[in-house]
Amino acid sequence: MIFGFGMPTRGPVAQPEAIKQVLSLAEELGLGYVSVADHIVIPSEIDPVYPYSDTGEPPFPEDGECLEQLTLMSYMAAITKNMRILSSVMVVPHRNPIHAAKTIATIDVLSNGRVTIGCGAGWMEEEFLAIGTEPFRERGKVTDEYISIFKELWTAENPTFEGKYNSFSDVKFEPKPVQKPYPPLWIGGESPAAKRRAIRLGDGWFPIGANPNFPLNTAAKYLDGLSSLKQLSAEYNRNPEELDLGFWSNWDHEVKDRKTIQDGKRHIMTGGTQAITDDICELSEAGVEIFMFQLAKPHSVAETLESIERFAQDISTKFLG
Repeated sequence: MIFGFGMPTRGPVAQPEAIKQVLSLAEELGLGYVSVADHIVIPSEIDPVYPYSDTGEPPFPEDGECLEQLTLMSYMAAITKNMRILSSVMVVPHRNPIHAAKTIATIDVLSNGRVTIGCGAGWMEEEFLAIGTEPFRERGKVTDEYISIFKELWTAENPTFEGKYNSFSDVKFEPKPVQKPYPPLWIGGESPAAKRRAIRLGDGWFPIGANPNFPLNTAAKYLDGLSSLKQLSAEYNRNPEELDLGFWSNWDHEVKDRKTIQDGKRHIMTGGTQAITDDICELSEAGVEIFMFQLAKPHSVAETLESIERFAQDISTKFLG
C-alpha cells in the first residue's frame, strides 16, 4: 500500500524552496507518490463543464498561474530520492506525442525510473483551442493514438507509426525509458470510455471519486465501478489483475461532515480518522494499492507541512508501520 499527495502548480507552495521543503518532509514520513496536475494556459472565460465539481465551475485563480506539468515533474525528480513522480493527469492531446514521449523518457532516465504517467483526454475546449491541438471533439481518439505512439517510441528499435494524427518512420529514439517496457500508464477517468481505455491501453486505472456524472464517492460505488471495469476486461480478453488500481481523493479529507449529493451518505475518505481508515481497508481488500490525498494547502507552506504531518500521524503510519 502506497500513499501520496498532489503538489500545487501555483501559489506559495509551488515555489522552488517550498517544493524542496514539502517533498523532503513527505519522503521522510514515508509518502511514496507526489502528483502534478496539467494545464498550459487558463482561458479567461471557461464554460462551467469542469467534471469534478457539483456546479461545473473550475477551481482556477483569476491570474491563471500554473507551472507546466512535465517541467515541474523533472524538477521534483531531481530533488527527491525515492518518491514516484505522477502526472495526474497529463492531458495527452495537449502535446505533440513525439515531443511528449521524449520528455517523459528523459525524466524517467534522470529519475532512475520513478515516473508514472496518468493519462486523460481533457475536458476544457477553450484550452484545446488556445494551444492549437487536434479537434476537441476527437480528443478520445487522439488520446488513444498518442498513447500507442508513446509505446512504439519507448519500445521499438526502429519506431514506425502510421496514424490519423501522426505518422513517422526512419527515426531513432534514444534513450529509452529506464522502466521496462515503459513507465506505467495509468488511465484517469470514471466513465465507460475511460474504463475501456484503461483495459485496452493502460497499465492502471486511476479514477477520482468526485465526478458527479460517474460518482465513486462511497466505498460501495467504487466497488460497483471496479466490478464494471472487470466486466469490460472480460469483453476485451484482458486480465484485470494486470492493472494497477489507484484512487485519487482530490478534496479535503479532514472535513468531518461531507455528504454525497446523490444520496446524502458519508463521502468516501472523509468523516474522521477511523472512517477514512475503514475506507482504505475496504478499497485495499478490493485490490487498490495507491491512495492519493489532497494534503497541500495552496496558500501556505506552513499549513501544508502541518497537514502532511497530521496525515502521517493519523492515517498513513497505521498502514506503513
